[in-house]
Amino acid sequence: MEPHSPLCPRFEKAIDLLSKRWTALIVFRLLDGPQRFVGIAGSLPNLSGKVLSERLRELEAEGLVRRDVYPETPVRIEYSLTEKGRDLAPLFDNIGRWAAKWIELPEDDRR
Repeated sequence: MEPHSPLCPRFEKAIDLLSKRWTALIVFRLLDGPQRFVGIAGSLPNLSGKVLSERLRELEAEGLVRRDVYPETPVRIEYSLTEKGRDLAPLFDNIGRWAAKWIELPEDDRR
């Protein structure tokens, strides 16, 4: 078997970003469209608000997530994926196909 080539620094940075706890699941949830903080938190019940805030800020800093503030009363804030973030959709599709083929769940966890 041939050894793998050295990691490309961009690939390594992408893996570091997406492998951070909860990050990939947040991006996956946002693939459905813009959501409010409470909607994201509600769809990931084991995720604390503090960590969600941190991850959303990190994703925004990386240009994957956009934070839109609507000047209403009360103020409405929505998070959505940028084009850069939406370009991850095929990755999640491939992971989903791989998981369906190879990942077994205990009987209690099957949905």
